Amino acid sequence: MEFIGKLIVFSGPSGSGKTSIVKKILEKYPDLLGFSISATTRPKRENETDGKDYYFISKEEFERKIKNNEFIEWEEVYEGIYYGTLKSEVERLHKLNKHVLFDIDVEGGLNIKKMFGNKVLTIFVMPPSLEDLRKRLELRKSESEESLKRRIGKANIEIQKAGQFDVVIVNEDLENAVQKAEEIIFKFIMKCDY
Repeated sequence: MEFIGKLIVFSGPSGSGKTSIVKKILEKYPDLLGFSISATTRPKRENETDGKDYYFISKEEFERKIKNNEFIEWEEVYEGIYYGTLKSEVERLHKLNKHVLFDIDVEGGLNIKKMFGNKVLTIFVMPPSLEDLRKRLELRKSESEESLKRRIGKANIEIQKAGQFDVVIVNEDLENAVQKAEEIIFKFIMKCDY
């Protein structure tokens, strides 16, 4: 697969604000940047749209796509819940001459970096604290107590991997985090690889 554009990966714990940052950046630069819509087997939330937020597919279809080598990266993030980046999605955005923005799991972000090296910028979005993260997740009102505990536990593990990313942005204030992300992205896009 030939990649002409750059790949910009946002990762971090669920509730860190990475999706909010990505959405604001995409709103400002729709002609330059495109969003890589991930595929998932998790249930759709009330405010989500299939084909816009995620491609919501069955576990069986996801596993068929794994066997057919249709993913750049994929992971079983929680038991029975898969997330992945379809090759066709990145190809779609490159055909539109856009640099690709990803909002993906920490392991997926690190895997893309391993595969594509200096064509990838990895940004880890860090919550100010685990207590702030818990409050943000509770405000979503989409988590049971059990899933909340599971996400906080996973966040602890993910935060330990922040140092493997090119940049860490602490998202204490959304507007400041967006501004910092924009500056980092533009420096990366303008940098030549030759």
